[in-house]
Amino acid sequence: MEKLTVRNILQILFVEISLLLLILTAISAFSPNIVKSIPGYPGDLPFYLETGYVGVGKDEEVKLFYYFIKSERDPERDPLMLWLTGGPGCSAFSGLVLEIGPLIFNNSACDWHSKSPTFQLNPSSWTKVASIIFLDSPVGTGFSYATNPEGYYSDDITSSRHIYQFLTKWLADHAGFHNNPLYIAGVSYCGKIVPVVVHEIFQGNKVGFQPFMNLQGYVLGNPLTWKEDEKRYHPQLNYAHRVSLLSDELYESTIISCNGAYQDADTNNINCTHNLQAISYNLDPLFDAHVLKPKCISDKTWCQESITGLLDNWANDIQVQAALHIQEGTKRYWIRCNRTLAYEYNVQSTVGYHQNLTQEFIHVLIYSGDQDMKISYVGTLGWIKMLNISISEDWRPWFVNDQVAGYSTRFSNDRYNLTFATVKGAGHTAPEYKRAECFNMVMKWLESRPL
Repeated sequence: MEKLTVRNILQILFVEISLLLLILTAISAFSPNIVKSIPGYPGDLPFYLETGYVGVGKDEEVKLFYYFIKSERDPERDPLMLWLTGGPGCSAFSGLVLEIGPLIFNNSACDWHSKSPTFQLNPSSWTKVASIIFLDSPVGTGFSYATNPEGYYSDDITSSRHIYQFLTKWLADHAGFHNNPLYIAGVSYCGKIVPVVVHEIFQGNKVGFQPFMNLQGYVLGNPLTWKEDEKRYHPQLNYAHRVSLLSDELYESTIISCNGAYQDADTNNINCTHNLQAISYNLDPLFDAHVLKPKCISDKTWCQESITGLLDNWANDIQVQAALHIQEGTKRYWIRCNRTLAYEYNVQSTVGYHQNLTQEFIHVLIYSGDQDMKISYVGTLGWIKMLNISISEDWRPWFVNDQVAGYSTRFSNDRYNLTFATVKGAGHTAPEYKRAECFNMVMKWLESRPL
């Protein structure tokens, strides 16, 4: 037997202490709880719901809150999806009950002001085919919090790294999901965050970080991707013209007179100024998240945004917070979208991230409601085409129940496979308006079937 030297002994002790610290860190980072029932739903929940906090960042000062729902089909084999809601600062709970989760509000249009909203099951929940982690990110979002004031400062890069740390720790604590296909999904502003997180995962896998993540793809809904170069491209203007919200004459005159300078137009350019005023006159009265829906003009009249009040009323109920195992004293008032975040927007464009990811073996789904003027499909298709990937399937309709549900096209370079789809009649974001169609879309895509 080889004689142990002092150096050998110290090395062994170092390894053992390091392992012990990792174990203790993992234990301290988690506070998972199984939720059997919640106020607003009668009886026990017919699905597995887990909530908890995971500590990330310096000294784990940031506590990210999550809702985890196992697949209702086959959680041992079905994909695992991380769901991120936009803002930044909008809680993932809105994605859970307004978009893709197993619960939806009862009669929201009739009882939108209810102080005690109730739920029914969503037959088009994505949890029918996937296990989903709904994550409140960045810090200050939903029920996520920091243990000191400095911890509340965040930005695009820090938030993305915190999400990657979250996944690392969550998977370490949920070993049964190590082999499940992993997908990162996000909507709206998280179009900026998801590609950065995906990049972090690939880098971590390549250098051998554990646990290895079985990343198979990412999903973006109505995604913000880049700060468009206003001097040469304006997707909102382009979209508004395409869908007859602007006349040919006004659109063409604006293009010529403003010479692309729409945001910071020269006040001395009288023709451009007049045209932009006319555009505002035409577009400002519209609800830009869904141009066919009424715009909120009074807190006494229902509109699509009124439903967010139900979330606020429900999540601020003491009994609800007790059922979800919320840490007392960490959140004075829950709001769906926290607009007071100390947040820096330090990723101006993620087109470069997407460009780098085209060299990886990965599947991508990007979808847009075709009535969304806030982040229109026109702009999304614009940057997708900048990736210079060959079209593998031409623009065509896709169907649900023999009816056109939208239009789709596919891009591929044999490694990177991207499916882009519009959702007919949907706005920002698509599943809030067309749940059945979006469920059908993602189910087929996850199973590698054409839409």
